[in-house]
Amino acid sequence: MSDTHQAVFLFDVDDTLLDNDRMKSDLGDYVAATFGDTARDELWALYEEQRDKHGYADFLGTLERFRLAHIEDPRVLSLANWVIDYPFVERLFPDALAAVRYVSEWGLPVILTDGDGVYQPHKLERAGLIAAFGGRVLNYVHKQKELDAVKRAFPAQHYVLVDDKLSVLDAVKRSWGGNVTTVFPRQGHYANDPEKLKGLPPADIEIARIGDLMMHDFGPICGPKEEINP
Repeated sequence: MSDTHQAVFLFDVDDTLLDNDRMKSDLGDYVAATFGDTARDELWALYEEQRDKHGYADFLGTLERFRLAHIEDPRVLSLANWVIDYPFVERLFPDALAAVRYVSEWGLPVILTDGDGVYQPHKLERAGLIAAFGGRVLNYVHKQKELDAVKRAFPAQHYVLVDDKLSVLDAVKRSWGGNVTTVFPRQGHYANDPEKLKGLPPADIEIARIGDLMMHDFGPICGPKEEINP
């Protein structure tokens, strides 16, 4: 991984390549159907507490706290299995992998995601993303704080960051300046929440969906096409 590429494309996962909002909706529906509507509200309250505590979506911690709160209910054992067995591959956005293959003509595709060290890799494996990216996965707690590590892992003359969080795009742009092109797919609740967007400058490129990457010519940004296996 020490070779310097002319370009590296860094892809976020949740609500960029994969419809995580849909997964959470399905999970909430399952909890409500199994334990009742109040339990669904309880689950998401625990989820927000865990995210505030750790700085990422701690599904495993959330499920463990929910289990302990319902320790006498035998049905709680099925909840973890439901999450582990979830068909994440069916939640990839349309043309997500085609878009990854498309940009690989100009640079090396790499996953750059936030999450824990167990659930997030499991999700990526179940979705087929580890294989699709040839194992090139960087998983941090706060990826925008690990930019030096990103550059050491995958050195490049130029980076293209694709992420549904405009705040992350802005943070990386302020750090890397002209060495990065930011791409903002307007997918998911973060990308369409006026409060989350307030006061942030626009990304270099804005697209409606991840598949729209295939409408862009990255030659002027990344240089001539490379021979890279996606």
